[in-house]
Amino acid sequence: QVQLVESGGGLVQAGGSLSLSCAASGRTFSNYAMAWFRQAPGKEREFVAGIDWRGLRTWYADSEKGRLTISRDNARKTVFLQMHSLKPEDTAVYYCAADLSLVANRRRPNDYEYWGQGTQVTVSS
Repeated sequence: QVQLVESGGGLVQAGGSLSLSCAASGRTFSNYAMAWFRQAPGKEREFVAGIDWRGLRTWYADSEKGRLTISRDNARKTVFLQMHSLKPEDTAVYYCAADLSLVANRRRPNDYEYWGQGTQVTVSS
């Protein structure tokens, strides 16, 4: 069991940067792969970035490669998503998710068992 709470969303101008955090509670946090997803109105939830339980492997949506960095601090039970060169089409609710599986590179929402409440990111032009 893990509980996730995202923070750091807000309004940012196109071309700017934003960092999101996901604070987790639960004694087994370090055993979970973590990921970020996003969902815009009228769109399906889509994968953004993932990181394995040790923080040694990361994987990203092809369309976002180079603009994002996912990282984790297991001592603080926190996962981060650093975003730069933001575009209006990045506007969405961003969710963090946890996966107990040892398999890396999972990209489907159904692969992840636990979800935060989401944090709104709005990129203005």
